[in-house]
Amino acid sequence: MSFVEYSDVIQDGDVAIVYLGIDSTMPIKVQKGAQTQTRYGVIRHSTDLIGQRYGSKVTCSKGGWVHVLHPTPELWTVSLPHRTQILYTTDIATITMMLELKPGSVVCESGTGSGSLSHAILRTIAPTGHLHTVEFHQQRAEKVAEEFKEHRVDHLVTVRNQDVCKDGFGVTGVADAVFLDIPSPWEAVRHAKTALKRQGGRVCSFSPCIEQVQKTCQALMDQGFEELSSVEVLLRVHDVRVVSMPLPDFGPDPSAPPGPDSRGEAPNHASIALKTTTPPREIPGHTGYLTFATKPRT
Repeated sequence: MSFVEYSDVIQDGDVAIVYLGIDSTMPIKVQKGAQTQTRYGVIRHSTDLIGQRYGSKVTCSKGGWVHVLHPTPELWTVSLPHRTQILYTTDIATITMMLELKPGSVVCESGTGSGSLSHAILRTIAPTGHLHTVEFHQQRAEKVAEEFKEHRVDHLVTVRNQDVCKDGFGVTGVADAVFLDIPSPWEAVRHAKTALKRQGGRVCSFSPCIEQVQKTCQALMDQGFEELSSVEVLLRVHDVRVVSMPLPDFGPDPSAPPGPDSRGEAPNHASIALKTTTPPREIPGHTGYLTFATKPRT
């Protein structure tokens, strides 16, 4: 099992995602002899998981059942243990696209936090790319490094415990893209420029407050960055439902020949079933602003 390579069969030592329901998932470390408690009963790893195919329906001790799924960055985002606020798939997809990430890309990131974005980056840049991620908090840096090893992506990532605003990313002139998710990203812009390759490169900064965006944009312009843009991504999920619509009655057709319906009987008006969508009454609110910029080619 690896977050960047798919496997068919659950093995001892894998990290699997237990799917309890549409809004309920949990990650587990598969180990011989171990057990996992769920609201549907106990899952016994040796008999219920090891050797089974990913996606299998597993019956728990109370008679309820769950599905055991192969881990992906999207599933990890909704089930990971939160050590910080995290980025979700809506913003992650935009970041990955706008930074033009692809297999082989070299990316610098700060701060690592809970590793939600990091896993998505690693899948995108595998198998030959590399992620240099910087985390200021020592315990969080150590924990995310353990998770990368457990998820078998540690060969694609270097974790550094340092202050990116003072010490930078630890690399010079190699990055294709830089991502900043820190309280004062404007203080790290010069280090981002140093880390980027000489021939261009993209920068993204995530900030919840517009005042942070203003300072960051000013710092980017002072450092000579071009093509600045700030976006806010809001997700609207429409509900799909079936409605029954009556067919309109336009009265008798005067050009039609007399038939059985011309005896004065009331016509039986037909209806038709249609699938339609309705917008949500409420949508998730503001998460943050994404500011993008390009380093000019020199």
